[in-house]
Amino acid sequence: MRDHGGAPAVDLAENIYYRLHAPSNGAPAPSALPMASGTPTAHAPAPLSSLPGATALPGEGVWQAGPHIAGRASGLYTTFIRPDALHSSVVAGVARFDQRLLAAHLIAGTKEPSGLGWPEGGQVPPELRSALVATMNSGFKMKDANGGFLADGRTAVPLRQGAASLVIDSSGRVTIGAWGRDVGPGADVAAVRQNLELIIDHGQLVPGLDINAGGRWGTSNNQLQYTWRSGVGTDAQGNLIYVGGAGMTLRTLAQALSQAGAVTAMQLDIHNQMVDMFSYAHSSADQLTSTPLMPNMPGPLDRYLRPDQRDFIAITAR
Repeated sequence: MRDHGGAPAVDLAENIYYRLHAPSNGAPAPSALPMASGTPTAHAPAPLSSLPGATALPGEGVWQAGPHIAGRASGLYTTFIRPDALHSSVVAGVARFDQRLLAAHLIAGTKEPSGLGWPEGGQVPPELRSALVATMNSGFKMKDANGGFLADGRTAVPLRQGAASLVIDSSGRVTIGAWGRDVGPGADVAAVRQNLELIIDHGQLVPGLDINAGGRWGTSNNQLQYTWRSGVGTDAQGNLIYVGGAGMTLRTLAQALSQAGAVTAMQLDIHNQMVDMFSYAHSSADQLTSTPLMPNMPGPLDRYLRPDQRDFIAITAR
C-alpha cells in the first residue's frame, strides 16, 4: 500500500494499532529472552546496568562472547537489557563489535537503494563468507530515509547535509555522526548509509524525540509507536553498538543505546520483519549457522545469505 499511494492510510492505521497495544509492565515472556548463562564470559566487558527498581533477570546485561572463527580473536559480545521502566516486559538485544578486530561492509539489496546492478547481488558475497561474523539490517527505504547512499564507488542517492550517517572507511571502520559536521567526504570514505537524524549526540539523547517536530525521525507520531526498532551507535572506546527489539518507542530505543554505552547513535529500520541481526558459527566444512540476536526476531535465518531486497551491513573478522 505504501508503494501505491496508500502511505497516509498505512501511517494512520499503524499509529492507532501500535499505540493501543502498549507492552505490559510485567515480566517478559521467557521465549523472548536469549539463552544466557548469567556468568560473564572471560575478558568480557563490564556488565550493563539493569532496569532501576527491578530484579535483574538471569543474564540481563551480562556479556556473552559471540561465535568466533578458528584462529581469529572474537570481537563480538552480546547481551540483553530492559530499557523501559514503565513497560518492564520490553527487552532489547545488544551487540558490541570491537572495531580493532572486525570490519564493516555496506551491501546493497536487490531493490534498495536503487535496484539491480550492485556487485554483491543483495547478499553476503562468497569472498566474505569465510570471515563472516554478523549481519544487521540498515535503515529505512531510501524514499523515507531523508538521506543518501554511497557504496562500491557509486552514489545511488545524494548525501544530505546534517543527516545521521553511518560512514565506513577503507579499513572497514565505522564512524557515526551528522554529515558535514562530524563526518564528511574524503578519499578514505568507502561507504555511507544515511537515515533521518541522530538520536544520541555527544553522549546525550537528542531533545524532541517524543515530539518529532518537522518529521526529523519519520512520519508524524511514528516515534510513539510501540514496535520493533533498531539502531546503531559508537561508544567512547570506538566500539560499534547495535540494539534491536520489540515494543520500543523512539525514545526507548535511544535509552537502550545510551544504556549500552553509545555516545553517538542513529535509528535504523523499524517494524516487524525489518529488524534482524545474526551472528554466524563456522563449521569445519565452512558451513554457516545463523543465530538471531533475539529469539523472537522474525526474519528467516538465511536472510542476507541469499538475495534480499533491502541493503544491510555485514561484519567480518579482520
